[in-house]
Amino acid sequence: MHKTTQTSARVNKMRKLLLSSMLLFIYSLNAQTVTPWMTTGDQTKLLQQQSAVSFGTNSGSNPSTVTVNLGTTYQTIDGFGYTLTEGSCEVISGMAATQQNQLLNDLYNPTTGLNASVVRISIGASDLSSSSYSYNETSGDTNMNNFSLNGPDLTYLIPIIKKIQQINPNIKILATPWSAPRWMKTNGSWVGGSLQTQYYAAYARYFVKYIAAMQAQGIPIWGITPQNEPENPNNEPSMLMNSTEQKNFINQQLGPQMTAAGYGNVKIIAFDHNCDNTAYPTDVLNNSSYVDGAAFHLYLGNISAMSTVRNATNKNVYFTEQYTGSGGSFSGDFGWHMQNVVIGSTNNWSKTVLEWNAANNSSLGPRTPGGCNTCLGAITVNNSTTYTKNVAFYIIGQISKYVKPGAVRISSSSTSGSISSVGFKNPDGSIALVVYNSGGSSNTIKVVSGSSAFNYAVPASSAVTFTWGAGTPPVTSFPGYYNIISRNSNKGLDVADNSTTSGGRIQQYDITNGGGNNQRWKFVSDGSGNYYIIVKSTGMYLAVENNGTADGLKVQQKTFLSSNEFKWTVTSLGGGYYKIINVNSGKSLDVENVSTANGANIQVWSYTGGLNQQWQFVQVESSAAKSALAVETVVAENESSNDMTVFVDEASNYLKIDTNHQGSADVQIFNITGQPVLKKTINFVKGNQQEIEISRLPKGVYVVRVTDGEGSYSKKILKQ
Repeated sequence: MHKTTQTSARVNKMRKLLLSSMLLFIYSLNAQTVTPWMTTGDQTKLLQQQSAVSFGTNSGSNPSTVTVNLGTTYQTIDGFGYTLTEGSCEVISGMAATQQNQLLNDLYNPTTGLNASVVRISIGASDLSSSSYSYNETSGDTNMNNFSLNGPDLTYLIPIIKKIQQINPNIKILATPWSAPRWMKTNGSWVGGSLQTQYYAAYARYFVKYIAAMQAQGIPIWGITPQNEPENPNNEPSMLMNSTEQKNFINQQLGPQMTAAGYGNVKIIAFDHNCDNTAYPTDVLNNSSYVDGAAFHLYLGNISAMSTVRNATNKNVYFTEQYTGSGGSFSGDFGWHMQNVVIGSTNNWSKTVLEWNAANNSSLGPRTPGGCNTCLGAITVNNSTTYTKNVAFYIIGQISKYVKPGAVRISSSSTSGSISSVGFKNPDGSIALVVYNSGGSSNTIKVVSGSSAFNYAVPASSAVTFTWGAGTPPVTSFPGYYNIISRNSNKGLDVADNSTTSGGRIQQYDITNGGGNNQRWKFVSDGSGNYYIIVKSTGMYLAVENNGTADGLKVQQKTFLSSNEFKWTVTSLGGGYYKIINVNSGKSLDVENVSTANGANIQVWSYTGGLNQQWQFVQVESSAAKSALAVETVVAENESSNDMTVFVDEASNYLKIDTNHQGSADVQIFNITGQPVLKKTINFVKGNQQEIEISRLPKGVYVVRVTDGEGSYSKKILKQ
């Protein structure tokens, strides 16, 4: 049989399998079970699971129809949560250990709690700190020699964050200053004033010092905003910063200094203020290559401002703050926030939804002298042993428990003015649909997905989150060989110097195109839920030196012995990452000193949830037939595109993409075995050529797959 005939037969086989799968999916959807989770405005039900319903055949009409389209997708979700102020941490720190642990699990546990996955913190004091402070009050210290986290943050904030990391290792930290140190400002005060231009470099250095200091504490910063509410001069602390000042500060100092220090991966998110001003964030986003997107609050304006800015800049938008007041009602606040903040912001492209203060005491404190005296926390800490969950707890919980980080928003539309909705597809394939009924009476809605539908009565002033579809199966097997990649450094486990002796040191090192046999590992079950991890180059086993149990012992390759020293438990952390725990010591596989350098030792250490203890498995070998078919399948499953051209510019070592498409797209490059070797998200601007550097890819044949809101396009390329 000719090669072309073989390929055609395989492609036809894959298409038949795909058609069979689609028919099976359509059949199964008709019997799909849906689980409702309800919070009512009268508080009779609070995030309470209701009796399941099932999809059936879509028939008849309903004036309150919510239609879900799984094929139309929008932004990827980063997560949900609260601002964790220094004051929050102060009151939480005063609790008895058992109750403190329960409170933190209620908020942050991905399984038993709300799964709050983004924590916003202040750089220095916020208005809900017990006092106003910065990390360097030494006037004129432009080199930041006296920068220090000592004080309230090291005493209260940082210990609580570390406890949260143990509960949810994938937590994202967004950091925001309320004010620069007073000596850098035009008025020398905590309240109002602006940053003097002569201190732009020093203030950027202050940010870099902060990111480094938090990293040294084991707390990686995911993103920063240059200033909280830059148009509000009345808070304590506060500081004015107009759009020209902000983009100049970012472009001239903050962006370059962060990049030079190795923190170019930390997001710079502009604005961080109300939806009544779209000109400010549009100006900064369109005039700074360092800026990832813009953050919004909704004390003024309309939530549609987020779409306005996103569409004008093609950059990301984030909802980062809204408070609930002590004088409000549960029903009124819950309804307004569900419609405008939760459903409204995500329907307007927001990648996050954050409410204001996580916790305060019964006097609505601590706070600075000029701080908010009506801000109600998601939790009120009554005393050392009791706490009360307030409306913001349920506002965030209605979405965070069911929509996971990495979910994508899907199309959802309602025919009723009193029914608002937003839908998501989770990374595990499950669907979450959040619905709110603003009407004064119960409304029986119809939810339609494809040719199937179900009906459900949503009470007045109440929210229901419907979930259905696949879940993440437990880890049971790992066929083939894998690179084991550190989340912190993006480097893989490597037998140092390609050693062939028992006791050979294990290090981290760059891996290119699947790496050598000393970087390829297989997992073999011991039959009781644990694994032996075996390197391909020698067939030896991953183990701890001297069969020890102490922190800091080095990890080695060893000749097999029948003991727990050679066994490891592998536990999913979500998002494609795992922790690897040695059975004998109970200690975690860990990169020494949180290093990102080639050659850093691999050791065991008590598990803290740090990124240097989180691992990704990238399969690099399975069966040859499966790998060959994988490449053909990539091409077979995707249509070609008449308005997209992909080619290699050999002179510049760049992959170039010409298209008239607009918006975000994922680009994946697969090697000839079908394994992904590069993945990147790009933003198409109509008429502009996009470039991806491929200088590190070896010569050979690859498949490029481009996926955006208009579909997928694949092409084989040759790198010479």
